[in-house]
Order: sequence, then C-alpha cells, then structure tokens
Amino acid sequence: MALRLRLTSIQCIERSCKWMGFASIKYNRSDSNSASPACLSHRRSASTTPFPEFPDSKTHEELYKFSLDHPETFWGTLARSRLTWSKNFTSVTDSSFKEQKFGWFHGGELNASVNCVDRHLKERADKPALIWEVDEPGKEIVYSYRKLSEMVGQIGNMLKNSGVKAGDRVTIYLSNSPIAVATMLACARIGAIHNVVFAGFSAEALATRINNAQSETVITANTILRGGKLIPAKSTVDAAVSHCSCVKRVFVHYRTDTEVPLGKLDINMDEAMAAESTDCVVQDRQSEDTLFMLYTSGSTGAPKGLIHSTAGYLLYANVTFKHAFDYQVGERFGCVADIGWITGHSYVLYGPLSNGATTLLFESTPQYPDPGRYWEMVERLKLNHIYLSPTALRLLLKSGDDYVKKYNRSSLRKLGCVGEPLNHQAWEWFYDVVGEKRCDIIDTWWQTGALCIKNPWPGMARSIYGNHKRFLETYFTNAPGFYYTGDGAQRTDSGYFQITGRMDDVLNVSGHRLGTAEIEDVMDDHPDVSETAIVGFPHDIKGEGIYAYAVLKDGRTKSKKELEFELRDLIKKRIGGLALPEIILV
Repeated sequence: MALRLRLTSIQCIERSCKWMGFASIKYNRSDSNSASPACLSHRRSASTTPFPEFPDSKTHEELYKFSLDHPETFWGTLARSRLTWSKNFTSVTDSSFKEQKFGWFHGGELNASVNCVDRHLKERADKPALIWEVDEPGKEIVYSYRKLSEMVGQIGNMLKNSGVKAGDRVTIYLSNSPIAVATMLACARIGAIHNVVFAGFSAEALATRINNAQSETVITANTILRGGKLIPAKSTVDAAVSHCSCVKRVFVHYRTDTEVPLGKLDINMDEAMAAESTDCVVQDRQSEDTLFMLYTSGSTGAPKGLIHSTAGYLLYANVTFKHAFDYQVGERFGCVADIGWITGHSYVLYGPLSNGATTLLFESTPQYPDPGRYWEMVERLKLNHIYLSPTALRLLLKSGDDYVKKYNRSSLRKLGCVGEPLNHQAWEWFYDVVGEKRCDIIDTWWQTGALCIKNPWPGMARSIYGNHKRFLETYFTNAPGFYYTGDGAQRTDSGYFQITGRMDDVLNVSGHRLGTAEIEDVMDDHPDVSETAIVGFPHDIKGEGIYAYAVLKDGRTKSKKELEFELRDLIKKRIGGLALPEIILV
C-alpha cells in the first residue's frame, strides 16, 4: 500500500456533501462532545485579536468559505467541540508548507482511547460499539462500549506489566476482530505506538516492518479465519521473528481451538488478559505525539513507515466520518476494509468510535459462502452504510443481480467506495441495484506525495514539440504554482532528497498500493534472472493487474513453467499473495 493518507482536505468534505445533496451542515456548540464553558472562554482569550464568529448554521458553501478565510477558527472550534482534552491547546497551528512546519494544537493533551471509549460510557455503555461479523456465515457477535472498555483496560495493563512504555512500537498482525481493535486502543491508552501489518503479508514483509519499527512487542493469533480457510498466522510470525533480534515478547490470541507451539518469547494473550484489571490508567499524549505508524509499499522496494499524530489525525477522522459520510446518531456503519490499511484505521475504528457510533468488523470475504454475503449481512444487521472497494463491486457485479435482490436492503442510506477509481459500470450497478436508486454514493479520494519544484531554473524544458498545451497540462496543473516532476521522493534527515521513481511506478491492485520496485527486487534475486520490469495493466476485477517481464541469464536449465512457479513462490514468501503477477513474460 502506498502513501494512503486521510481524505485530503476540507475540499473532500465539500465534494462529498455536494454528492450527498446536503443543503447545510451544522457545527453546534451544544454538541454532546462539546467543550466546557472554560474551554470556550479559553478559545476567546487565546489570541490578542478577536476571533470571527464560527457559523452555527450556514449553507455548505458559506461554511466552506469560512474554513478557507479563517482556518484556525474553523479547526480550532471543531477540535474543542468534537474532542475531549485533558489540557487545552494554546494555539491552533503553526503549519507552513513554505517553512515545512506541520504542527497542530500545540500545548494540548488528550488520549485517543478516552475519545473513542471512555467519554461514551456515561450515555452509551450498553450500546453496541462493535458488531463482529465473524467468518462463519450468518453469525455476528456484538460488543458494547462497556465490554470494549474492559478489554482495552485489560490489554493496556497487560502491555504495561510486560514492559511496554509510552513511545514503544507494538506490531499487530491480526485480522478484523474485537481483540485487534481493543489492542490498538490499548496501545493508545498507555502511549504506545501501534504498527498494524495487514495479515496477508508474508513473513519476510512482516519482518521488514518489525525491524524498521524496532518493535519489541508483537501481537498475533494462533490462526486466522478467512473465507472458510484456516491461515497459520502464528507460524508466519515465528518465521518473521526469527529474523528480528529486537523482539522481546510475542502475545498469542487464540482465535480458534487450534494448538500452536509456544516458544520462549511467546505469551498466551488470553490468559495474560484474564489476570489483569479492567481499569487502566490513561497516559495523556501531547497533540503532536505519534498515535500510530503504518507502512507503505513504495517504489524504492523498502516500505516506509508513515506516522500520524494523535490530535490532528483523530480530529480529521472524526470530522470526515461525521460529515463526509453524513453519519447520524444511532446508525450502524459498515466499512468492510481490513484494519491493516488506513481505511480500516480511519473508518472502522477511529472515525466511528470517536463519534460514539456502532461499527462493523468484517472478518470474511465478499464471496464466502456465495456472492450474496454482503447483502445478506446488510439485511441481518440492518446496516445503514456500506463502504467497500471497486474491486469487490466488480467481483460481485459479475455474479449478477439475483444475489443482491434476494435480500432486503431498505436499511441502507449511504453507499461508500474507496481504493481505486470507481468505473462507470460499477458505479451504476452500485447505485441502481444495490442502492435501489435512492442511496447517495460517497466515492472517497486519497493522495500520494510527489516532488514539486518551486522556482524555475535556466536549463529546464520550455515546451513539448508541437503540443505546448500538453506541456502545461503535464507539468503545471497537478500542483498549481509549482513544477510537478511526476517523481516521488523522500527527504533524509540531512536534508537530501532521494528520488524514489515515477509516481506511476506504484500500482493500485484491488485498492492496495504496491511498489513496482519492491516486486522487481524479489524477482531479481532469483539466480536465473538477470533483469525484471513490473508494469500494471487494466484488470476487469482488480482495477489494475500486475504484468512481469523477466530477462534470463545465459545457460539456465529450468523450464519456463518451473521458473514461473519459483518466481511466484518467492514473491508470495517475501511480500505476500497480493503482489503475485497475473502474467510473467520471459
């Protein structure tokens, strides 16, 4: 997955609201999460100049204009009214692209687990926080906010008593489950930084992320259930940890009754939790302290751990969930993304729970036991929102309308899509068939960073021969006011830029961003291979498929069939099945 950040700006809320037909949005200071009167008076005294009045009820266009004209008042008011703080912030932001400063809500302190769980206990303790749609068809397990709070407390104490401290990185290799959500929130509660790795990655890919993060703690399960199949998660972790000298402890949750051998680093997580109190002391975090890290799959071949701040990320997830998706109190929100991706972080966990919503945890696959799985789930759970990927839509579209229409979908109010471009045919099917032409579609857009240059230089190109319009469109429209190189880049601590390759060298396969260089590096390690190249091609289901070219060394003895098998096996072991090429051309 490449740099899959939050919804890019308030403009994304604007587009989403227009798609949903909003006439206006209200940001009301009497919100259930509103700040105390002291907080509001602090807002007014924090600056020597008077704040413009925040519009309680305006048209969306007026509110959007206000956000551009008075961004500090806009975000500052939302931060104080929508989040719970243990210490008020003294300034809204000192961010500047020009000065490369990105700080928000300085001086403030808060805790993400308090905002997602504790503050809802007074009014919503016995209301559902999580609906766990287990892999087995037709079954769900509901967890209340009270139960979630107890699990978070037990896991937080378990981690602290095992030596985990604030700022430590904890790697989580679990599928969508309440134990995974509670573990992420427990890390937030004690100030640890969670590093969730998609539980489809190989042992080598997992080891790379553990070592880069220098995680002393890993949390996994004995097995993972997906699509009726048992996936040996613990053996994958064992293989990874054997290459990670930094790891001191591995907690093993028992998802099934399958016995797995426990080594000297391993701890039975269920037993360790049971011995702990449900009351865990909160570690307050400064606004810019890291909440979590999440690894990309970049074009350099080396995954990059992107970090997200506590206050800024939490506020943005909270606000976009509420307003971009038009969440209404009491609704059931069904995002089927895996927690190993940023969508799962934002719209399975932090966005819904910080709003006191009921959120879905989908453990299975869209075609298990048949292509009606999503729609049967919508009927049974009475979901008001379903948020999925274009890949899933195209996959289910091929199975026809009958699997959809046999189930009652009248509870649905909004449809969401994310991951890759939503093609016209899938959009129409989603709207006409699934939503019965009455549900708005929120097609969310994400961003990837690029290297842009601010000032012209003498030796730069002036045009494209015979097509000056294309020259301007190519290099000056993506980032107005800057020269858009089309290359990705990383900036080192010393201030140097490392060019990571063309922006189109990152493929979008089933909504997962994969670096071409990462796959090429694996194939190049085969002793018979001299050189490789990876490109994408249009794929009816995945959106983009992987096409591999391999140039072989002289004197090889293996057959083409043997070679293809070995190359695919290498990729699966070192990256994971999601990176397997559809075609290998020798």
